[in-house]
Amino acid sequence: MKVIVTGAGGFVGRHLVNMLLKRGDEVVGMDTMAGGIPEGARAIAGDFCDPALQDEALEGGFDALVHLATVPGGAAEADPAASRRVNIDAMYDLLEKAAKVADCPRIIYASSIAVLGHPLPTEGVDDQTPLSPELIYGGHKAMMEIAVAMMSNRKAIDGVTIRLPGILARPKGPSGMKSAFMSDLFHALKAGEKFTCPTMPEATIWAQSVNRCAQNFVHAITCDSSKLPPTRAVTLPAQRMSMGDLAAEIARQCGASVDLVSWEPDAALEAAFGAYPPLSAQAAENAGFADDGTIANLVQSALETL
Repeated sequence: MKVIVTGAGGFVGRHLVNMLLKRGDEVVGMDTMAGGIPEGARAIAGDFCDPALQDEALEGGFDALVHLATVPGGAAEADPAASRRVNIDAMYDLLEKAAKVADCPRIIYASSIAVLGHPLPTEGVDDQTPLSPELIYGGHKAMMEIAVAMMSNRKAIDGVTIRLPGILARPKGPSGMKSAFMSDLFHALKAGEKFTCPTMPEATIWAQSVNRCAQNFVHAITCDSSKLPPTRAVTLPAQRMSMGDLAAEIARQCGASVDLVSWEPDAALEAAFGAYPPLSAQAAENAGFADDGTIANLVQSALETL
């Protein structure tokens, strides 16, 4: 298959491209810089919003397009205009062009649990939980979920939207994501360094390893879209765990002391990223998507990719 991946040099993108290449797919990778795109993919580097760049990527047709490129949460909040330019305008342009190049092509859109907003219902989240975004990022993601559904209903594309939970463990350094502390915990304990967590140990998160996330995107390329809800959107299954339990499991697998972690909660950050209730992702599971199975599996997988 010929697969186009936007954001191919990013955290999830690199893992996805490598999986696609290993299974023998032809991959066109788009990103701001070519250096992060795995060798073996045809790299197209530049501004994703540039119409000429989009035309170059779509030239010759394709079988599936995975859209990962985004202005992430914290960066979107700091620069709403950039978020609109990339997360709405450029994406909509790409969808329209893709629909003209191929006959009802499979488009996989990486959305986010940020579309659900917060506070989330304490009794839990399921497939009937309404979207109620508060952050600019979540709002823009929700808008484009509707665009994917609308264009799928019109038979212009065959869209699949998957909402990502926290993906672990991201590389060290600035990511523009306020949830980066979850990944920073891995780096600190693996290095045997002290870490101050901005939540209480009882704070709860939803997470998935980057390998499992990439596997879910591969599945989305050929999954039966008739098994999706009318919105074409599903929330990925995820491990729900406390930060304390996550810290303890990372420490155990790294042979480090969990006492390296201290807890100094930031009330606003914990309310946004540490108060996730039980999750039922039945629609995603019915369509063949999966989580890591256990916290131990998630931590082992995440550590292997650091």
